[in-house]
Amino acid sequence: MYRKGEGVTQDYQEAVKWYRLSAEQGNPEAASNLALMYSKGRGVGKDDKEAVAWLRLSAEQGDADAQSYLGTMYYRGEGVPRNDAEAVKWSRLAAEQGNSSAQSNLGTLYRYGNGVPRNDAEAVKWYRLAAEQGDAIAQSNLGVMYQYGNGVPRNDAEAVKWYRLAAEQGWVFAQSNLGLMYDNGLGVPENDEEAVKWYRLAAEQGDSRAQSNLGVMYQYGNGVPENDAEAVKWYRLAAEQGNAIAQSSLSVMYYQGEGVPENYLTAYVWTSVSAAQGNQIAKGNVEIIKGTLTNENIKVLFLVGRYKFYHL
Repeated sequence: MYRKGEGVTQDYQEAVKWYRLSAEQGNPEAASNLALMYSKGRGVGKDDKEAVAWLRLSAEQGDADAQSYLGTMYYRGEGVPRNDAEAVKWSRLAAEQGNSSAQSNLGTLYRYGNGVPRNDAEAVKWYRLAAEQGDAIAQSNLGVMYQYGNGVPRNDAEAVKWYRLAAEQGWVFAQSNLGLMYDNGLGVPENDEEAVKWYRLAAEQGDSRAQSNLGVMYQYGNGVPENDAEAVKWYRLAAEQGNAIAQSSLSVMYYQGEGVPENYLTAYVWTSVSAAQGNQIAKGNVEIIKGTLTNENIKVLFLVGRYKFYHL
C-alpha cells in the first residue's frame, strides 16, 4: 500500500520498512518486493547485490517472480557475475510455473544458445507460451521467428499477426517491424500510410531503424507528402544514434542541399562515419564527396576529434 500510494501517501521508505519486517520472517513475496526496491533504488540505495540476496531467498522458496528476476540478474551480470547456466536454471523454474517473463527469457536463451545449446524450435516453444499470455516481447520475438523461418516454417502473415499484437501494446521493435511489413507488402498488402503510422510510433520512442525509414518515407513522399526537411530531421535523429544507413542518407541530403543548405564538409563527415561502419553506399560516396572539398575544408577536418573518418 505504501509502495503504490493506495490508502496512504506513497512512501517508498515505509514500504521498504514493512517489506523488510515481513521478509526477515521468511515471507517470499515480501523478499521479492524488497529485492525490487533495492534493484530500483526506491526507498533505499540501489544495491544489486542486496537485490540478488533477497531474490534468492524468495526464489528458493519457489516464488516464480523472484526466480524469473533472479534469472535476469544472472543473464545481465547485475549483483552477481554473469552466468548463463544459472540464468537458464532460474528462468526454467519460473517458466515451468507459467511465468510469462521467464518463458520469454528462456526463449531468448535458446534462440542465441546462452547457457543451453542453440535451439530455435525450443525458442519458439517458450516464446509462444509467453506470447499467448500477452507478453509483448515474446510476441515480437515470435513474429521474428515466423518472418525468417527460424524454428517454424516461414510465414509472413503469422509474423504480422504477432508483431501487431506486440505493437498495439506499444512495444517499439514490433512497431518498427510492422512498419517494414506494410512498407514491403510482406504478410499484408503494401500500404505506405500504415507503414508511416507504425514507423512514427517507433521513431518517437527513439528506434533508429524506424527513424531512418521514416526519413525515407518523407524524402520520397511515400505515405506522407514529400518533405525534405522532415526527412533530414528523422535521418539526423537516427544518424546521431549511430545508424549507418541514416548517416549515409543524411550525407546525401547535405551534398545535394535537400532539406538543408548544401554543405560538402558536413556531407563528408557523415559519409565517412557511415563508411567506417561498413556501409557500402557511403564507401562509394566518400571519394565523390571528398573531391568537392577545398584545402580549407581539409584543415577543418583535422581539427574535428569526435569523428572516426574512413580515410582522408
